[in-house]
Amino acid sequence: MSGSPKYSAVTVAPAYARIEAERRRAREAARRRREAERAAERDRRAAERAREVAARRELARAEAERRRARLDHQREEHRRSHAAMVRQEQAEADVRGLTEVRELLGRVRAEVPEVRELRQRLDLLLDRAGRTEDLGGAIEELRGRVVLLGRGEDSGVRSDGHGAVLAGLEERLARLGREAREQDPQGHRRCRDLLDELRASAGPGAETRFQALLGTAEHALVRFATTAADRAAEGRREAARAREARRLEEVRAAEEEAVRQAALDAGQERLSAELSEVRDRLGVVAGAVGEAAAEARALDGAELAERMEAALNAVTTPLAAGAVAEALTAVAALEDLLAGTEVLLDERHVADRRRMDLAQALQDAMIGEGFAFTGGEQRAGGLLLSFERPSGATYRTTITTEDGGAPVLVYQVDGEPDVTFPPDPESARCDRTEDLLERVHETIVEGRGFVPGELTWQGKPRRPDGRPQAAEDWTWTR
Repeated sequence: MSGSPKYSAVTVAPAYARIEAERRRAREAARRRREAERAAERDRRAAERAREVAARRELARAEAERRRARLDHQREEHRRSHAAMVRQEQAEADVRGLTEVRELLGRVRAEVPEVRELRQRLDLLLDRAGRTEDLGGAIEELRGRVVLLGRGEDSGVRSDGHGAVLAGLEERLARLGREAREQDPQGHRRCRDLLDELRASAGPGAETRFQALLGTAEHALVRFATTAADRAAEGRREAARAREARRLEEVRAAEEEAVRQAALDAGQERLSAELSEVRDRLGVVAGAVGEAAAEARALDGAELAERMEAALNAVTTPLAAGAVAEALTAVAALEDLLAGTEVLLDERHVADRRRMDLAQALQDAMIGEGFAFTGGEQRAGGLLLSFERPSGATYRTTITTEDGGAPVLVYQVDGEPDVTFPPDPESARCDRTEDLLERVHETIVEGRGFVPGELTWQGKPRRPDGRPQAAEDWTWTR
């Protein structure tokens, strides 16, 4: 090595500064145009999502209305069915009671005005049976009158007719069947006891007691038949009420299921909408993120590129897992990172263009001094250019950038004979090399708008005016 690195800070001429300002404005305008396009695309997708959500909600509302209408119809059908069942049961009970009264009235053989009145009353009640009114009280009143009338007529029954009367009563009890006995076991026992007593009082000498017991037995048979029929009807009504209760419970369960399903649907709708939002926002920026990462790598910003890729992965991973809240937070962070990165990349582009322009100016100037350009490469922290003189001396120049953005030329020279190191390291000299590089710098100033500063190196002698060199202020990391 013929000497320590030589440094020259470079400023830009006003003309080049104006060019850079225009480049910055152009890049800023392009960046803002991209941001506006992304914002418009986000708005368009958000509006489309809103329309889809509104359409789905309208469909859900219509479906909920159909479910409610269906459930209301079922409730109304059940109510009407129950009311019709109650009316039918009441009508059947009334008809049964009136049929029994007709049978009792048919056994009254006397043709008297009271019988005709009772028949008319019976016909009137039969005509009213089946309507909404309850005829139970009227039927009981009519039955009582018929029974009393029958008792008066049976007072003349001869003892030799007792057997036929008993047989008829036994037959009537048997016709009622086992179901009636199960419905009113106490009434059945009462009828059996009365028939036994009536049988015991049959025969000569017991007319009075037989006649007294006969009306009681007749009334007990009618009461037994009526009670058994009423209880059977009540059992049927109870079963119907149980069925109705089950149906109503099914309706309530269906309503609760509809509410639960509506809540699930609403939750799923929110989740789906949020997932769609993440996908849309990611879709808007994903391409730009990839381009920014590639651009960062091209501008020697691997760390920045990795940050972009990590931020992108922070969205796609929870999105794939359905973690909506995490994905929403991550996509917002990605959008912010992209905006900041594009601003940084714009400035890096300007700095990179400045280095390239300076490199081209340096290359032209060195070639003008008889150097051969032997290659260039991008290195971490700068651009390395290599030159060779016909004498074999090599010059390697790194164009790097200070923290404030100003370019710095760093020369490493090998093979120049004029570079000497006297015993005092503070007075190292390289006069001919310095002259050559100063001519190169003058050419750069004249041609490209860059203004290299004083060339300095460690150990450079003090200036003629006595001012110290600024070598100790230079820092450079390869």
